[in-house]
Amino acid sequence: MQRYFIQPEGFSADHVTITGDDAHHLIRVMRAKAGDRAIVSDGCGREAVVVVRSLEGGEVTADVEAWLPPDREPGVDVWIAQSLPKGDKMELVIQKGTEIGAARFIPFSSARTVVQWDAKKEGKRLERWQKIAKEAAEQAHRNRIPSVDSVQSWKQLLKLAAEADAAWFCYEKQDAQELRSLIRSALGKTGRADRPSGEAGSSRDRERLQLLIIVGPEGGFSEREAEEAEQAGCRPVSLGKRILRTETAAMVGLTCILYEAGEMGGEE
Repeated sequence: MQRYFIQPEGFSADHVTITGDDAHHLIRVMRAKAGDRAIVSDGCGREAVVVVRSLEGGEVTADVEAWLPPDREPGVDVWIAQSLPKGDKMELVIQKGTEIGAARFIPFSSARTVVQWDAKKEGKRLERWQKIAKEAAEQAHRNRIPSVDSVQSWKQLLKLAAEADAAWFCYEKQDAQELRSLIRSALGKTGRADRPSGEAGSSRDRERLQLLIIVGPEGGFSEREAEEAEQAGCRPVSLGKRILRTETAAMVGLTCILYEAGEMGGEE
């Protein structure tokens, strides 16, 4: 069944109202008619199978047939801080990272970032990134849409890192530690996230383990940035002996974390 995220106010006790692009997709693309079914989520823990009742005035009204458990989110929140890559690679990071299970994306600019960020176009670019995250979350049947932050400076990112339970930055130097051991240390002796998962967007979310992985630009981090990151409490990590592209490193780091957390058949 097709899945859609709608605003929480679109939900009532027994029916939902679908508007905007989602309603257009149902009406014009899916050619939906009364009696058709879809899955609708508010991204905050409510999710249901609904049956279309009417399609009028560019809106779709549907009755709740069955409530679904919000059980498709990882038990640990992984934030990806990605230095702005060239071309459309940021879109790829957001799309694939959402499919894999990232909870938050933090684009940032660092000393060796090649992309010159245009603040005047930031609104449109951020809107596009958020749309990509929404569509990827729908495709992957997730219960919530990852957040996409506005572009941060290096200093702003290091301040945000203090909000995470553990923060690591990908660094190819010899003193970088193996990511696997740091993940296991952060997850505890069980090798997985034991904190209550809670409902997405609820007050219990802070009980979830929040892990940040920082990926540098094509040219990597400068030595000064590495020192500043460590001073801010971030640990340098290695993703192996091979040199990865910046967009590849983000996906590898995310997958390693979720595997060790038991979200992909990893350690129990």
